[in-house]
Amino acid sequence: MKAEILYIPDCPNSAAAGVALRDALNETGHSDVVIDFHLLTSSDEAAQVPFAGSPTILLDGVDAFPPSARVTDLACRVYRTDQGPAAVPSANDLIDVIRERSGTAR
Repeated sequence: MKAEILYIPDCPNSAAAGVALRDALNETGHSDVVIDFHLLTSSDEAAQVPFAGSPTILLDGVDAFPPSARVTDLACRVYRTDQGPAAVPSANDLIDVIRERSGTAR
């Protein structure tokens, strides 16, 4: 599995996304997966990747929480969670996605 976080300079949530993703990877038996962080500094860069706001979490190149549309604006992302809008998805939400994609959903 490949794990990536796309982020922009002015959005403070990439570290928290990294923590949640690491926790989820560890919990699902993917502790060997390295998380690659990719800094996007222009709209042109954002247009070249599946960016949906910062941070965007990609698993095997696909957004973990596919949005209705991609964006090229360098802006922060808001995730929908059970607790309401959040700057990053919870580790539990990420665990569910990882298990679903790896065929080990409970």
